Amino acid sequence: MNVPAELLYTKEHEWIRMEGQTAVIGITDHAQDKMGDIVFVELPVSGAHIDAASPLANLESVKAVSEVFMPQSGTVEAVNTALEAAPESLNTDPYGSWIAQVAFDEPLLPGSYLDAAAYAAFCAED
Repeated sequence: MNVPAELLYTKEHEWIRMEGQTAVIGITDHAQDKMGDIVFVELPVSGAHIDAASPLANLESVKAVSEVFMPQSGTVEAVNTALEAAPESLNTDPYGSWIAQVAFDEPLLPGSYLDAAAYAAFCAED
């Protein structure tokens, strides 16, 4: 399982990379592995404000439909429209294939995210 050290993680298997004030969000290698082949992505609308723990995107795989959750409240600044034509890139490059760029309403909430080591340990229990 690939768990890049420079990212933050949620227990819902999203990764977050901060680029200035913008949070780039995607799904982890562990998540895509559990889902199987991803065949469809429903992206959020750019400009939409989404509350924490609400669905950010929907991913359909050969196994099931899964939701990607918003880690904390914020406004969607951009979406990765390339995923509409190539949803399988979430399987082949989960850390390069981001889903959305979001401006959080507040700074990162302390203690709300896992570092790479804590996320790897969390997945080992899964």
